[in-house]
Amino acid sequence: MYLSIFLPWLLCIPLFVHSSPHEPTGLLISCGSETKQMVPDTGVTYIPDDGFTLVGNKTALETKDKLLPILTTLRYFPDTAARKYFYTFQAIKGSKYLVRTIYYYGGFDGGKEPPVFDQIVGGTKWSVVNTTEDYANGLSSYYEIIFVASIKTLSVCLARNNHTVSSPFISAIEVISLDDSMYNSTDFGAHALITVARSRFGNEDTISFPEDPYYRLWQPFEDDNEGVVSSQPSLSTSDFWNKPPPEAFATGVTSSTGKKLDVKWPPVSLPSTRYHISLYFRDNRLPKTTRTWRVFSVAVNGETFYNNLNVTTDGVSVYAAEWPLSGQTLISLTPDAKSSIGPLINAGEIYQIMPLGGQTLVQDAMAMEEISRSFDNPPSDWTRDPCLPHENSWTGVTCSNEKTPRVTSL
Repeated sequence: MYLSIFLPWLLCIPLFVHSSPHEPTGLLISCGSETKQMVPDTGVTYIPDDGFTLVGNKTALETKDKLLPILTTLRYFPDTAARKYFYTFQAIKGSKYLVRTIYYYGGFDGGKEPPVFDQIVGGTKWSVVNTTEDYANGLSSYYEIIFVASIKTLSVCLARNNHTVSSPFISAIEVISLDDSMYNSTDFGAHALITVARSRFGNEDTISFPEDPYYRLWQPFEDDNEGVVSSQPSLSTSDFWNKPPPEAFATGVTSSTGKKLDVKWPPVSLPSTRYHISLYFRDNRLPKTTRTWRVFSVAVNGETFYNNLNVTTDGVSVYAAEWPLSGQTLISLTPDAKSSIGPLINAGEIYQIMPLGGQTLVQDAMAMEEISRSFDNPPSDWTRDPCLPHENSWTGVTCSNEKTPRVTSL
């Protein structure tokens, strides 16, 4: 899954770096840049990618008009012999991170269509990067994943696949530290979460930093529902387990009294698998005037998600740790027969649950790292897991196909 960003909107994205006490903990990296990239309106700075990778070539786009500074440079990887191209970052073992990769082709290689390639986190293939449609429409693309670091470093890498006809590339990488409580219904020892959609309803503006201190992007979602409402701005969300920003509750969509509210969200057809779903609700009426309850039941594709939800002015969230979805998703809010006011919804998050691929037997991985250090010029892809993913093992290394693979020949 990937998400698109309109380039004019990108000019207004609030950005941050890890060095400021007023910014989220993390790294903002401008790939291929020779210098720091500062956003004039916010003073937020991206740092160059030197030191995070030892491979690839830097380049700057010839056409830079109306582009966010981080989209004007990129790093590309022309070495066809390497099976993967790594970025490596320091991490705290057991800590949770959101990683966002950003791509804007810009015809850097003289072509008309961007290359298609894979991206990998740790030893697991994360997704295929295909920005062709977005680029044709004047858009950049970004991908997100949430996972827990199993060791003291984390890696993000790109790799060629059977559809790659030119060099894989990347424009920017963001590595954001998340609070331990966030999304903790997921078994991060075995899974990661791939962002499908994170939306606010009833508003045309995107929420990001500083409103969301974790630099999540809450993009506007609009459909055929015309009942848009606004809530009072004061709301504390510190007790919500995955800490949505208060602004996510500021607007919503609703229906008239006694009428069911149907929302077709997310606006994309989903592959058949299991998803993490979080939905957010808040009664928009003033507390002093709220003498009746706003009660309704929530269904997803006709299946009961939550019965008789009592939504107050304090806000409430409901979630499913694993929910099967396929194709178009329909969220239905049905008012209680005694409820004197219609249902409403303010925001939602949905993530595809991705099984992790494991890792090479520790003893074998340590032995291969020792061998790599003994070479003056080891192959460029000889870093991190030597066997996984299987199709992207180290150059010249053969591994077994066991659940915990072993190196069988060199």
